[in-house]
Amino acid sequence: MGVSGVEDDEFGTLERAGEMSVLRYRRRLAHPQNKVWRALTEDAHLAGWFPTTMEGPRSAGAPLHFSFRESEGEPFDGEMLAFDPPSLMELRWADDILRFELEPDGPGCVLLLTVTFPEHGKAARDGAGWHVCLEQLAHVCDGTEPPWKPPDRWRVVHPGYVERLGPEAAVIGPPEEWERVHGDDGGGQ
Repeated sequence: MGVSGVEDDEFGTLERAGEMSVLRYRRRLAHPQNKVWRALTEDAHLAGWFPTTMEGPRSAGAPLHFSFRESEGEPFDGEMLAFDPPSLMELRWADDILRFELEPDGPGCVLLLTVTFPEHGKAARDGAGWHVCLEQLAHVCDGTEPPWKPPDRWRVVHPGYVERLGPEAAVIGPPEEWERVHGDDGGGQ
């Protein structure tokens, strides 16, 4: 067991790609690719793990609109960049690019999530956030409720990302809206 009660191989990794930062995650899920694909793309399942709504057609080039479910911030626009069921969904989520890839793996599948973003200083914050989202996604696929609330889990996972990614990746903490809704994180960035 690694930092914050999280297996070491569950942490996302961070690299720089020119002016952009890139977080990468790899998760093995014990469910068939089609089931995980539905959880990744269908509104009824997104509500259980994705931080916003996703309004708009599920097709490459389609404009998208996103809204936070708990008044954590202003709605924003994006775009579906690629959509190839049941293996690839890539979208622009505000200034970030989210790429979800599924590969069959025996009776289950492997999910690869790549998050590309311009503000390196938010890597630990967002890294912990996507980490928690992926844990929630596993629960959605399992048909179970997580034993924690997402903001509480983020507070547990975040220090591990700060430690792993370094202080330059942890200069931007939670948005004021998030702290207003979920309470201050205790100052730990």
